[in-house]
Amino acid sequence: MPKRCYVTGRKTRTGNKRSHAMNANKRTWKPNLQKVRILVDGKPKRVWVSARALKSGKVERV
Repeated sequence: MPKRCYVTGRKTRTGNKRSHAMNANKRTWKPNLQKVRILVDGKPKRVWVSARALKSGKVERV
């Protein structure tokens, strides 16, 4: 299973790294994911959640 935020769906983004001469090299941007225990349907579950979702209060830790 790929690392993806359980709440917001954030995942790895891809694009190009650009030098001063505009040479393109592939690179990735990874979200800040934390493995936490949250309540899912009333039961605790360990899932990957982005730090932004945790800070904004979109999820309650167990």
